[in-house]
Amino acid sequence: MSSAAVQRAPVSLAVYSMWRRELTRFWRQKSRLFGAVMTPLIFWLVLGAGFGRSFSSAATATDTSYLEYFFPGTVVLAVLFTAIYSTISVIEDRQEGFLQGVMVAPVSRGGIVAGKMLGATTLAIAQGILMLLVAPLLGIPCSPVSLAYALLALFGVAFGLSGLGLMIAWTMDSTSGFHAIMNLLLMPMWLLSGAVFPISEAHPIIKVLMYANPLTYGVSAFRHGLYRNAEDPPVPAAPITACIVVTVLFALLMVMGSIRLANRPTRNGR
Repeated sequence: MSSAAVQRAPVSLAVYSMWRRELTRFWRQKSRLFGAVMTPLIFWLVLGAGFGRSFSSAATATDTSYLEYFFPGTVVLAVLFTAIYSTISVIEDRQEGFLQGVMVAPVSRGGIVAGKMLGATTLAIAQGILMLLVAPLLGIPCSPVSLAYALLALFGVAFGLSGLGLMIAWTMDSTSGFHAIMNLLLMPMWLLSGAVFPISEAHPIIKVLMYANPLTYGVSAFRHGLYRNAEDPPVPAAPITACIVVTVLFALLMVMGSIRLANRPTRNGR
């Protein structure tokens, strides 16, 4: 059969196949679920207990305790860990030879990227939902509407972060190198996102870095949604419109960057 006779598979099939594979891989590795949930919870409890006495509620113009203030950042941390480290499967697929087979198949590479990103995003949102079960215990006035807004914000954050992880994983050959680069990049992004301390209390230079950090707007959008029904919510870092625009633009840039890398001429499955 000539190459001209080969028909490309529907994009939806590529997206669904890669999405389902990511979910199947995850459920076969139960330790990932435990680690992705327990690590942020330990951060929340240890840092919350340690910094609670030194936290100034005046910094947020509310009577919010530090454990409550830190909680949205903890949820975002769980989403971040899951979304980013789910994309490490690209490196594993390349080492196992699976990626090479997918790349030469008559399917859209954009569909492959979308499936990978949606798989990582789905897993990250599931982790975020598990973390949100703690919210009522903190007195956060959750409602179906506020939870819907919060989950939409988490979706934007998870989708953008999964695209960032995919871009980096696509150019790397070892999982150890991926872990090193992501730890160097991710922890500063999270620490400078308003998740740990309010942007209003930061040093002027740190404020500039925080406002330049796209994750700051994702965390702020999540706070907007989570505290939608609160009478005296913590003050977010930016207005909701700015948060939505920056979060969406970041996600779109990561999608385009990932697709561009995937469409490069293949070399050893890359």
